Amino acid sequence: MLIKRRQFLQAGSLATASFMLPKFLKAFEGKNMLPPGNKVLVVLQLSGGNDGLNTVIPVRNDIYYRSRPRLGIEKDKSLLITDETGLHPSLSGFKELYDDGSLGILNAVGYPNPDRSHFRSMDIWQTGSNSNEFISTGWLGRYLDAQCQGCDKPTQALEIDDILSLSLKGERMKGIALRDPRRLFDTSNQKYFKDIIASHSFKGDDHPAEYLYKIMAETMSGAEYIYQQSKSHPSATIYPNTELGKSFRTIASLIFSDINTKVYYVSLGSFDTHVNQQAQQQRLFTEMNDAVKVFVTDLKSNNRFQDVLLMSFSEFGRRVSQNASGGTDHGTANNMFLISGGLKEKGLINPMPDLNDLNEGDLKYKIDFKEVYATILNKWLGTDDKKILGRDTSYLSFI
Repeated sequence: MLIKRRQFLQAGSLATASFMLPKFLKAFEGKNMLPPGNKVLVVLQLSGGNDGLNTVIPVRNDIYYRSRPRLGIEKDKSLLITDETGLHPSLSGFKELYDDGSLGILNAVGYPNPDRSHFRSMDIWQTGSNSNEFISTGWLGRYLDAQCQGCDKPTQALEIDDILSLSLKGERMKGIALRDPRRLFDTSNQKYFKDIIASHSFKGDDHPAEYLYKIMAETMSGAEYIYQQSKSHPSATIYPNTELGKSFRTIASLIFSDINTKVYYVSLGSFDTHVNQQAQQQRLFTEMNDAVKVFVTDLKSNNRFQDVLLMSFSEFGRRVSQNASGGTDHGTANNMFLISGGLKEKGLINPMPDLNDLNEGDLKYKIDFKEVYATILNKWLGTDDKKILGRDTSYLSFI
């Protein structure tokens, strides 16, 4: 069957980077490879540079309030977790997690010589590189490359999005991006695509369009597997009717299905609050709080909370001082949330940022984010962090 340019482009819509399924996926059809007890990582990316100082608030710090006369959140409005620290008023579910010992907070996380560009700083976080390095693979993509060379049961990673992030792209293996298992399954089962594959005689890899045909075939096969697995143990819990709520419901259903997936990735944003920060951050935090609260409740009721670690990050924080537009500009170091029933350190794991010791108005980092990655890779995912990150890195003790 000859494929015309228009047909090629239409077929290519099924085999874009967002639907590029690794070849190993087909081998797992009908098999449950990840029983309870195996560790799962969920990464929540807060895109745009979340303001950490209005997330974990130094409620007794005069410098904070002098720097933010209109933007600072008063002590009596914050959700107090210590005498000197509170959470944003919209994070009531996170306050409950703090109280029951399921929340860890890392403060002043960043890297040397920080970059204030969204794109460059996000690349640094997603690749696990130094600020002067340029790497084309993601830290979780390299985990996929390294964790199962030559074995017959490799694990996979899923991103709940339309486009696959750099984080999940390795040299040989990549994660899978999809919004909804059913939508991917329905798209891949359209008669048009089935007819193309059924009528095609596979030739050598150097044949024109052969790569596209192979990706289409693998996508159709993998889409059915993911969809069937997502239906095997669907979450019965009612999630918020938001994009993040739907994403966490999909993740929960897949975790309960014991699909062979150890990493899930989801994003929320934009937190780029140069203007009108209070309303924007409140809206996004409400969506995050409500979705995460239900997700944790769901994991607990299904006895999986001990096996799941949720990690949040943002590409940078904001400057200490507010700007003239009711917002904050690009900064440097930031906080990270860690949520799990398997934490060994809980609460405020390290001190709050020192507002007396700034670098030209910005926070100084105290923890390199690569230490967080190394800890998760080594202690949670049980893999060789040095090989994946390309460096010797100290471990933290939160897990």
